[in-house]
Amino acid sequence: MIQFFYENLPESVSSDYKKWLEDIILSEEKKLGEINYIFCDDEYLLKINQDYLQHDYYTDIITFDYVKGKTISGEIFVSLQRISDNASTLSKKYEEELRRVLAHGILHLSGYKDKSEEEEKEMRRKEDFYLNKFEN
Repeated sequence: MIQFFYENLPESVSSDYKKWLEDIILSEEKKLGEINYIFCDDEYLLKINQDYLQHDYYTDIITFDYVKGKTISGEIFVSLQRISDNASTLSKKYEEELRRVLAHGILHLSGYKDKSEEEEKEMRRKEDFYLNKFEN
């Protein structure tokens, strides 16, 4: 089950994304467990980054992996404020950047990494692939 939660923000993310995210999981030959997206602002996510990862910088997403075998479960924290800023900086539509980040979290839970240049290229390729599936 995919659930959306909001920390100090009004609900603003379309529940239509849930089916698309489930389709990504199935396309990756995984099973859906429990995935919680927690939408928040920059300061909330910065505190998580500092407390749990010992990183002192803003980010758009932090994924906590609770995957067991092929069953995808986890908590995915997303800063809607950072997505908005990134969309503006990258000259992208907010909704497109939001979908990219939502897919990014699922891809991490599916085993994709983005630490090396090669891993990052593969992650972007997968994100683009699933963004195109959403739009078609």
